[in-house]
Amino acid sequence: MLRASIVSTLLLFLLQATASNQPPGVLHIKIVLSDADGKTTPVPHHVLLVSDNPASAPPRRVVTALDGTAELRLAPGNYTVESDRPIALAGKTYQWMQVVDVRAGRDAVLELTASNAEVESATSPTAASGISSDADPSALLMQWQDSVVALWTPTTHASGFVIDAKGLIATNQRGVGTATSIEVQLTPTVKLAANVLLADAERDVAILWVDPKAVASLRPLPLPCGASAKPTRLERQEIFTIGTPLHGQKAIAPGTLTHVEPRATVSDLILGRGSAGGPVFATDGRVIGITSALNDAEEKDSNRRGDSRVVDIEDLCEAVALASTKMTNSSAPSGTLLPIEPVRAFPVPALQEAAKRRVGSLNPYQMSSADFDIAFITPVMTYGVQYQTELARNRDRPSAARVTGPDPSFTRPIMDFGNWSDYVSDFPPVLLIRVTPRLVENFWTTVGRAAARTQGMALPPMKHPKSGFSRMRAFCGEAEVTPIHPFKLEQRISETDAIYEGLYVFDPGALSPQCGTVKLVLHSEKEPQKADPRVVDMKVLEQIWDDFAPYRTAK
Repeated sequence: MLRASIVSTLLLFLLQATASNQPPGVLHIKIVLSDADGKTTPVPHHVLLVSDNPASAPPRRVVTALDGTAELRLAPGNYTVESDRPIALAGKTYQWMQVVDVRAGRDAVLELTASNAEVESATSPTAASGISSDADPSALLMQWQDSVVALWTPTTHASGFVIDAKGLIATNQRGVGTATSIEVQLTPTVKLAANVLLADAERDVAILWVDPKAVASLRPLPLPCGASAKPTRLERQEIFTIGTPLHGQKAIAPGTLTHVEPRATVSDLILGRGSAGGPVFATDGRVIGITSALNDAEEKDSNRRGDSRVVDIEDLCEAVALASTKMTNSSAPSGTLLPIEPVRAFPVPALQEAAKRRVGSLNPYQMSSADFDIAFITPVMTYGVQYQTELARNRDRPSAARVTGPDPSFTRPIMDFGNWSDYVSDFPPVLLIRVTPRLVENFWTTVGRAAARTQGMALPPMKHPKSGFSRMRAFCGEAEVTPIHPFKLEQRISETDAIYEGLYVFDPGALSPQCGTVKLVLHSEKEPQKADPRVVDMKVLEQIWDDFAPYRTAK
């Protein structure tokens, strides 16, 4: 008996030693289910436990991504993959337990669907309607992630959500402000313009209208606007929201209501940068409001600092009713698709190499008009400035004290992108054209400084913008080129006054030497109807084209 035990132990040891010398395999997992409309949809944020057979260690925990996939490297062997908890969808609950073999240096694929799940009927009314009865965040995200969309205005990024098959989208008014031009990004590859039907600052609700055909495949979120259907809001009530942050994928965030008053409901939801405006759900899955930013008075309340506001469902329902009446007398929205950012990123090694070659010569390519200075900025420049900043900041510092990221003390003013710094920080593979109002000193200020000089006082120049920026049009030959984004940068010149610069985003190949002639037509706030056309020097176009050469040739 003892001899058999020793032999078994040795065999197990030899098997483990052999496995440890073999290259690992990769297990690819994908979970998909069908929603209430029969549409196949991925299951995001589902927690799976992966155990080796026989078990020699605690299970590994893996969470599916937004597309319902997960991937992990495993030593060769036999494994059990099981759900940490069931997921509720369309009146049923699903959970999985599957066994899979992983071979050395090979890929293994495990697809989890309704056909290999343990399925049970959900008995609660909320689960029967397709809503998770136990506040399962992944179920909410799976059902409604496609209905939550990204919004772009010239000065902000925000979230919104489809509320009607006619093309209505709800968001908060503070996020979109007074913008008359709003781009709605339905998917990474589909973006179009929206009409603003209603922008109600008092209710903090904005209702947008897009081409109904564009949202035909999306499920509108049902709003409980009937008198008997409106949900209650209570302090310490659990809530969830879905947002579209400027960086990263859509995600669901949990929180609680910390302060409940009419038009003054506050939560402890932590929102991603640029993701306010998404729907807020109660634990039964019903929409109870919209995420928004705190106003100045709420921000000063130290007990609420860092929290977010929740627009009440009553205000949302009232705004929807008002907007619906305006549709009959409003122009139908255009269904024309707008340009989008290139899907492929600029390879960082190529940027690193270009920045090293260009040390000391990373200034934007520039030209001027009567009212504006114009700068052409490529990813090589934005990356190079950050690269030089990090070198300067980390020089002579111990390794433990080294930091990364732009430092304002080293950053050139023209490379400070203000409200759009986060957008530029990822070095998107786009051409940026920055239009800055020129600073001038008026006649009497010049005379005053000259008089002061005669009295022995040297006063610095007191310049002011000649005219604020209004808009720009770009032409490749005779064809007008639509920008990916017509951004504006807000520059404060006093506590009460601000001017705007233009920051237009173009596809890297849109304005190139192949155009023959590239022309920019500028308009100022002072004379918005007066066009100021400027032809871009061919040498500048060739330099821009060369900066994007590593991007074009990268695979």
